[in-house]
Amino acid sequence: MTRPLRLIALTLLCALPGSSSVQAAEIRVLCSNGLKAVMEDLAPQFQRATGNVVSVTYGLSAELSRRIQGGEPFDLAILTPELIDGLAREGRVAADSRTTLARSAIAFAMKQGAARPDLRTEDSVRRTLLAATSIAYAREGASASHFLAVLQQLGLSETLKSRVAALASGAAVGTAVSRGEVELGVMPVSEIMPIAGVEVAGAFPNGLAGFITIAAATSARASEPAASKVFIAFLADRSAEPVLVKRGMERPR
Repeated sequence: MTRPLRLIALTLLCALPGSSSVQAAEIRVLCSNGLKAVMEDLAPQFQRATGNVVSVTYGLSAELSRRIQGGEPFDLAILTPELIDGLAREGRVAADSRTTLARSAIAFAMKQGAARPDLRTEDSVRRTLLAATSIAYAREGASASHFLAVLQQLGLSETLKSRVAALASGAAVGTAVSRGEVELGVMPVSEIMPIAGVEVAGAFPNGLAGFITIAAATSARASEPAASKVFIAFLADRSAEPVLVKRGMERPR
């Protein structure tokens, strides 16, 4: 662990009322797959620095939101901003804790070692899509609506209908691409990078570019509200930015 991140965590822990480094807290986190690689780096660092335990459940943002609406207990939700805002309106998360953490470009995934497609312009993306034998995206993934909007913008929705598949999750898309069952997958860069046998073919160019954004908020009924707020502040601190970059993410501009 780098010294700056450890000091940040300890400083934040001491700064918030109700937090304690003596009695460890267990923070139950429901986290979007879009931030999974970042969390797998940062959560252990936070645990070692503070003594608190971070228990993370990963999944599609839409799926996790439904679980929250169904009454699943949690301390911290890390989802897309739209879903966080919806949960805030329902009184399920504390609106004043809402913090935007990071974003990742929506990109194409390809099998490792495959010929890299031309994605430099709108026209070249259109040609690449027309030449692809198959394209997959996650049905409820945060990048789905953007990809479908791109197809409509390029006038390809009907033309490619038989070659575009909506799979259950980003993991399913990545697996299909790695096995050669699908030529191209559409996913956030942060979800493509950790998948074995798959690489980032390139992001959508200007005019078609899109991002998935991730935000956090504490539960309105959190068992550990203070520790959860400390963890949000830790994730949002500038000292964590090298981890974001390493994992294909950046702070929202």
